[in-house]
Amino acid sequence: MNKEIQRLSGRRNKMNMCEVQFEQMNVVIVGHVDHGKSTLIGRLLADTGSLPKGKLEEIKDRCLRNARPFEYAFLLDALKDEQSQGITIDTARSFFKSQKRDYIIIDAPGHIEFLKNMITGAARAEAALLVIDAAEGIRENSRRHGYMLSLLGIKNITVCVNKMDLVAYRQEIFDEIKTQYSKFLEEINLEANNFIPISAREGQNIISLSKQMSWYHGNSILQQLDSFRKSAPKDEQPFRMPVQDIYKFTAQGDDRRIVVGRVESGTISVGQEVIFFPSQKRSKIKSIESFNTTAKKETFAGQSTGVCLETQIYISPGELMCRAQEGNLPHINSKIRTNLFWLGKQPFVKEKIYKLKIATQQVPVVLSEIVNVMNAAELSKSAKAHIDRHEVAECVLETLKPVAFDNVNMIPETGRFVVVDNYEIAGGGIILSPVFDNQSSLKQHINKREFEWERSAITPENRAFKYQHKSALIVITGQIDTGKQRIAKALEEKLFNMGKFTYFLGISNRLSLSSSELKDKTLVKFEHIQQLGELSHILTDAGLILITSITDIDDSDLDTLRFLNNPNKTLVVNVGENRFSSEKIDLNLVENEESQLAVNKIVDLLVKSVVLDPEYFI
Repeated sequence: MNKEIQRLSGRRNKMNMCEVQFEQMNVVIVGHVDHGKSTLIGRLLADTGSLPKGKLEEIKDRCLRNARPFEYAFLLDALKDEQSQGITIDTARSFFKSQKRDYIIIDAPGHIEFLKNMITGAARAEAALLVIDAAEGIRENSRRHGYMLSLLGIKNITVCVNKMDLVAYRQEIFDEIKTQYSKFLEEINLEANNFIPISAREGQNIISLSKQMSWYHGNSILQQLDSFRKSAPKDEQPFRMPVQDIYKFTAQGDDRRIVVGRVESGTISVGQEVIFFPSQKRSKIKSIESFNTTAKKETFAGQSTGVCLETQIYISPGELMCRAQEGNLPHINSKIRTNLFWLGKQPFVKEKIYKLKIATQQVPVVLSEIVNVMNAAELSKSAKAHIDRHEVAECVLETLKPVAFDNVNMIPETGRFVVVDNYEIAGGGIILSPVFDNQSSLKQHINKREFEWERSAITPENRAFKYQHKSALIVITGQIDTGKQRIAKALEEKLFNMGKFTYFLGISNRLSLSSSELKDKTLVKFEHIQQLGELSHILTDAGLILITSITDIDDSDLDTLRFLNNPNKTLVVNVGENRFSSEKIDLNLVENEESQLAVNKIVDLLVKSVVLDPEYFI
């Protein structure tokens, strides 16, 4: 082993002189508490000569002064809490080199209370070492961490059966753990690249093969790490840039609108056509913007950047920018089949609205279907009506507006998600595939509403004859200070003076139709749209021409309003810049259009839509 250390140290000295750049790999080390993760990392650092000069002697001397036995785990300066409490509370990062590549090792906490930290640490790992204590055997958290690696889509996995010195390096102990854990991995559709018997404390099978376990003929830990295959470089994958925001500059005549975000995969160049999902709006890259740099012609994976578009289109933060002429474009759907791990204190239940986050997208979501729940302790699957804390489930989630995503095996960054409950990350997982069916929760709600609705004996035709007009919901939308509310009130006054049954309901007049106390902005907005749609259905069913003005809604919100107001008519009037798809708008008015002119245009729309009888307006 000393020769191996000298060889690695010599290679490192040559590398420093020549400043050779090796490829890099992120590796997470997971396992049940006290199964030896930090000791394994300490050994890798020490035995590959990756520690600062004198560091090993310093730690040994400190242990001697404190009458404390030396542990290789103490080499990790970042784990001070672990030294004082005996557990790893947060993830820590360490660095070492082999002949082949540079490694960033992430040590994840083993305690069940810190699974969220473990997921955070492992999210960007390309490979994993899962440590199991040979004397203690497979524990429940060993299985949970296996689930996590599966959910994160990590394919390079090696199981390290540690502390073989405590079982006298007996092969039958190793074989038994290998058989049991391989069976478990098969249950969750995961396969380990290798099982390696090791003693991290004694340095056996760490960087070279151990004479103590001559019955083992596979790779050492270092050899196994070097055998892991890296995935294709991010630059070579399909282009994905989740939109974080849109910056608009006005000083000194600057009229740029810069779409900003982090490029997760692929490359994009000036002049190439892009398409945004889920809106499917298109434009071309006019310029690539960045602060305090020379002009760029392209941007690629890993860069936070901004782009200006040739055609000014309205897009919202959360959309996914892709190359239009590229294959493997993302899915757009409202139902997704997922593998999910639940961390919330309260169970994950149906008929409750949560928030789903995929990259920069944030949308309301409900649990639509639980396919099965896997019990980590008993290795069993069961059908349940909810998902409890620390349980893994295959389930179908339904977002209450369309989202753009990739299957996790295609692009992990846009195939992973988290579920938020009351501002807390309560769960997360990976997207397996879209689910296509017509049974949306909104449609089910409306079917139930219509079935239970006790209709009035007075028909819509009777009401239309009485009021001399048909009912309708008129949605006047636009940004702040575009004059939409002024126009809406002027329209109400015009129709009222003509003897029509009408009412203006501004967003500030909204009624709370439920006892929900949602505080998250995304969920509050959806709740208000849903309440407005339900209220509109009642009032238009009573024969009213209901007028409302709304700010900051999108195509999906308009679809929801129309759907909830069915079968009654909904007309949409946009004031100012049109941010919607053309088929969503019935009339577009210029910003701050004069009230009487705007009202006349809307009345003409009502006549053409057969809401008003034309003979009254000759």
